[in-house]
Amino acid sequence: MSLVSRSELLFSVKSFAAAMLAVYLSMRIGLPRPFWAMMTAYIVAAPFAGPTRSKGVYRAGGTLLGAIFVTFAVPRLVNAPELLSLVIALWIGGCLYVSLLDRTPRSYMLMLAGYSAGLIAFPAVNDPGAVFDIGLARVEEITLGMLCATLVHSLVLPQPFGPVILRRLDGAIGDARHWIADALHASGVRNTDFDRRKLAGDITELRLMSTHLPFDTSHLRWTANAVHALQERLAQFVSIVSGVEDRLQTLRALDAQAVAARWQVLLDAIVAMTDAPYSEVAATSAALYQRIDALPAPGAEIDWIGLLELNLAARLRRLVDAWVETSVLRQHIDAGVHGKLPAAARHQPGVTTGGLHLDHGMAALSACATIVAVLICCAFWILTGWPAGATAPMMAAVLCCFFSTQDDPVPFIKSFLAWTVYSVPASALYLLVLLPAVHSFEMFVLICAPAFLAIGVLLARPSTFGRAMPFLFGICGTLAMIDTHSADMVTFVNVTLAQLFGVAVAAATTGLLRRVGADWTARRLLKAGWRELARLGGGEKITLAAFSARMVDRIALLTPRLAQAGVSQASGAFNDLRIGLNMTVLQNARADLGPDAAALAPVMRQLATRFALLPARDDASERQLLAALDHALRAISAAARDAARARALASLTSVRRDLFPSVPPYQPMPTEGSVA
Repeated sequence: MSLVSRSELLFSVKSFAAAMLAVYLSMRIGLPRPFWAMMTAYIVAAPFAGPTRSKGVYRAGGTLLGAIFVTFAVPRLVNAPELLSLVIALWIGGCLYVSLLDRTPRSYMLMLAGYSAGLIAFPAVNDPGAVFDIGLARVEEITLGMLCATLVHSLVLPQPFGPVILRRLDGAIGDARHWIADALHASGVRNTDFDRRKLAGDITELRLMSTHLPFDTSHLRWTANAVHALQERLAQFVSIVSGVEDRLQTLRALDAQAVAARWQVLLDAIVAMTDAPYSEVAATSAALYQRIDALPAPGAEIDWIGLLELNLAARLRRLVDAWVETSVLRQHIDAGVHGKLPAAARHQPGVTTGGLHLDHGMAALSACATIVAVLICCAFWILTGWPAGATAPMMAAVLCCFFSTQDDPVPFIKSFLAWTVYSVPASALYLLVLLPAVHSFEMFVLICAPAFLAIGVLLARPSTFGRAMPFLFGICGTLAMIDTHSADMVTFVNVTLAQLFGVAVAAATTGLLRRVGADWTARRLLKAGWRELARLGGGEKITLAAFSARMVDRIALLTPRLAQAGVSQASGAFNDLRIGLNMTVLQNARADLGPDAAALAPVMRQLATRFALLPARDDASERQLLAALDHALRAISAAARDAARARALASLTSVRRDLFPSVPPYQPMPTEGSVA
């Protein structure tokens, strides 16, 4: 355990101040549940102002949605407790399902709308006439707690989130720069597996972090669209650079001296461009474009080396394009931070979750496990007539929702259960010994300060957050009994047992219905990519930017899971990314190729068939696909050369190389015995 840092102490003091302010205002105004406001002030608190604001807004919105649903449902079904339990469980599961399809912090609002309904409805079952009052009280207290946390964290020594995102953004650009240097190095590809995995992870992390940017206190919030656009450019590097390194490896294997003589000076110049200041990149790029266009000089019939060089030149040109766009956007962001954002940066298109991988199956499975857990707790509560039984389905819903994004939520739920148990003595001390002796708000603050300031420091540390939060949750949840005038030993024991029972049911149900391994999730990610490639081959229109972003996100999700499963390489996913991007190019090129576009139709059909069959392989289909690729290469290379045909040739070459790296090189004319 390290010493307390200044930032941790500041976060703890501000969180405690916000919580005490929320309790004071709640009591002063006469609201009925002050400890709900206190808990909210801690739950929405974050070390930076932007995430605190966004979490507060989403929490208030989710609570309002849940309260509206409960106010509508409970009075109509109160005489049918079994049906009411089913309706609330389905609402919780449905909200969780939809929230899991939005993999950004916005999903918190829908998730909260789900389990807030349970937190309001279950305690109101015995007094349905009070459901509106309970719902209104919860909305008021949550909103008050959110406003207090937002006010304190925004005005008292605010910690802007923008500089953190900016550092991560520069780190991702640096990772792209290192990968380019390693891929284009004269001695061959170096360290690129690590480089590309790191960049893919950076892009996904930045995409999620930047959701908080519009709520931040720094000037960077005005550059949100430019930040999103820059993330898109970084995503493009994953496919471009991985293709460049593969083509260089192949060309070096075929003729290393030719690569050194014809290409290396250009490659070194591109690396030098990435090391130059952003303001000099655009001027440097013009000369690089001329050198790239002059290098591949295919004759009337292009052999395999010529096609590889044509493909390499196209990728190097796109690499220079992407770096120029990156440097321009980075300059725009710098200008925006200093209050001089160019008009062009203001009109950059935003980014939606359409660029993220969405797993409907896992979302449905998580929702199903949550519904079952809530119904089991409700059934036990109804059958036994347990006075405090309403707490069990509430805790089951909260825990199933909290950890629904994990491959295996059971260890996290068990840890939550353990630290909830550890909080019981502290909860009993406060509820049964200390608070009954308190007769002023000042004394209440003094009694709470030691424990809550220490917990606040632990909440500020990522390494201890997962243990401090359930401990805090246990104490604050117990203190809420004071609001209902039930702070006695019997009720305390009953509520504590119901809490532990609900957490245990959540762990057991999740373990039976929702528990999956890293290898299982990795297979689902791979299959999702294959299905999308099959749809591309079948003619579905998918934009290059959307496909690239989604595949890069899958790679970022896939890499750590492959490592957990004992597999160190994710090269197959990078191949799939390059193939898919080239398939989108071929789709768009059909309109410009005229009669020659007919040669692409068999290629796209065979690609759709291949990816629809994976992971199974059919040797006959593989031979037909290779023959279709070679036939399309011959047909298009025999026609008059223009920009559209050059793009089609480069894409076909890339697909052939990525799918069949070990087959004999392409021949301009069919050899005897080849497949027609």
